[in-house]
Amino acid sequence: MAWLRAAIFAVLSFWGFSLFAQDVTLTSPDGQVELSGTLLGFDGEFYRIETIYGELTVDGSGVLCDGPACPSLSDFVAEVSISGSSTMGAVLMPALIEGFALRNDYTLSREPIEPIGFVYILSDEATKKQVARFYVQASTTDEGFADLLANDADIVMALREIRPEERQRAREAGMGDMTDANRSRVLALDAMVPIVAPSNPVDQISPQALAHVFAGRITNWQELGGADAPISLHLPGLRTGLGQSVEDKVMGPARLEFADGIVRHDRAGNVVDAVLADPFAIGMASFAETGNARALTLTGECGFSLSAQRSTIKTEDYPLTAPMFLYVPARRLPKVARELLAFMRGPSAQIVIRRAGFVDQAPEEVSINDQGYRFANAVTSAGPEISLEELQRMTRTLYGMARLTTSFRFEAGSVRLDAQSRSNVQQLARALEQGRYDARQLLLVGFSDGDGPASANRDIALRRAEAVRRAVSAAAETANFDRIGLEVDAFGEALPMACDGSAWGRQANRRVEVWVR
Repeated sequence: MAWLRAAIFAVLSFWGFSLFAQDVTLTSPDGQVELSGTLLGFDGEFYRIETIYGELTVDGSGVLCDGPACPSLSDFVAEVSISGSSTMGAVLMPALIEGFALRNDYTLSREPIEPIGFVYILSDEATKKQVARFYVQASTTDEGFADLLANDADIVMALREIRPEERQRAREAGMGDMTDANRSRVLALDAMVPIVAPSNPVDQISPQALAHVFAGRITNWQELGGADAPISLHLPGLRTGLGQSVEDKVMGPARLEFADGIVRHDRAGNVVDAVLADPFAIGMASFAETGNARALTLTGECGFSLSAQRSTIKTEDYPLTAPMFLYVPARRLPKVARELLAFMRGPSAQIVIRRAGFVDQAPEEVSINDQGYRFANAVTSAGPEISLEELQRMTRTLYGMARLTTSFRFEAGSVRLDAQSRSNVQQLARALEQGRYDARQLLLVGFSDGDGPASANRDIALRRAEAVRRAVSAAAETANFDRIGLEVDAFGEALPMACDGSAWGRQANRRVEVWVR
C-alpha cells in the first residue's frame, strides 16, 4: 500500500471539459495494486477518479490505465474553461492569452462559441500539434461564479469580490477558501466613473449627490448646476460585476436603494452609447470603456476633488476603484493553465494589461516632487489637533523618498485587509523575495480619517501599518530581511485624500502607504 499512498497526490478535484465519466482501472507497474472507478478528469499528469475510497487524484506517471475512457498520454490536449465578466472576457483575457501564446512560441487560432463565447486553440509551432484549448465565456460575474460552483469553470473573471454565500458554497463543494492568496488574485485595476455627454456643462459631482441621483432624490440637472432638464439614468445590469460594484460602493455607503426607471444594460459599452446619445443622461461606466463620454470628477464639501486617472486608480486614491479579480478553486489545473496564471503575474503581462487600456499591477515609484498637491492639502486642512510640528515631522520623514503605487486598506470596521490589499501583500512579498528592494529602505506609513482624537487616530494608523508589516513579512518567506529595511511610522489624519464628511471619504483616508528610499 506504500505505492498507493504515494500515488494518491491529494483528495482534490480538478475539472476539464470531461469526455470521460466512465469506468477505468489504474494499475501499478508491477500489477500488485489496482484502483477501479469512474474517471472524472485528466490534466495531462494526474488522473481524478471516483472510487470506493472517495474521490482520488493519482499520478499518471506511476500507473497504467485500462478502459475505453483512458486518455492519450502523448497527445493530451489541455482544456480550460474561463468564465465571468464580459469586460474582462471581451478584451483583457484575449489579450493575455495572445501574449502568453506569443511568448511561448505557440500558434493561435480563435473560434466563436455562440452566443457569448469563444475558444482559443494553442498549437506547438514546431510539431503543429494542439497543446491546449482555452474556452472563454464572456457573460457576467454572477454567471462566472455560478459556472464555478457547477464545476463548469476552472477560472472565474470577476469585477467584484466573491460574496459570503458564494464563498461558503465553494468551501462546502471542496474548492477551498476562495479568499485565500492561492485562490484569488487581482489581475488588473479598473474604476467606476460617472459619465455624461460631452455637451453637458456639469463637470463634477460628490459621491453623496451621485447616490442621490441614482436613488431618484435628485431628478433635475439644475440641482447639480446644469440645465433645467430631467436626469435620465443608465447603469450596467444588476447581475454584472460593475453593476453590483455600483450598488456596493456608491449606494451602500449612502444607505440608499436604486430608483425605479433606471435603464439597465448588459454591457458597460452600451451604457456609454446610451449616454452619448442623450445630453441629459448620466451613467456609470468602466474607466477603460469611457470612450467619448466625459467622466465627472468626484468632489467633496471640503473642496478636495479626485478624478479617475491611471495614477489615482493604481494607488487606489480614487475611491471607486474596481479591482479585476481572478478566482481559482483548490483543484489541480493542467500545466499549461498554471503556466498562463504564472505569466499573468509577470512583467510581460503588465505591458499587455496597459496596452489593453486597463491599469496594471506593476509597482511604480512616485517622486515626492510629484505630490505637492497632497502636502498642500495637508496644510490647508490641518485642524487644531494637527500641529505644525507634526506636519514638519511628516515632511522631514518622507523628504527624499518616493511613494510606491502599492497601497493597503482594510475592510470596513475590521482589521482584515480588503481583497485588493491582500493581493498587494503577495505582490510586495514577491518583490522582496526577488531582491528588488535589497539595500533599500521601505517605510510603511499609516494614515487615518479625522473621526476622533488625533492621537488615537495616529495610534490606530500605526497598528495598521504594523499589521501590514507582519502580513508582508510572513508572505515573503525567502526574502533576506538583513538586506532590506522594512520600518513603520504613522501620521494619522495629517495627510487626507478626501473629505471626512462622507463614508467614502473616510474610507479613502484610512490607508497604509509604502514609501521607499
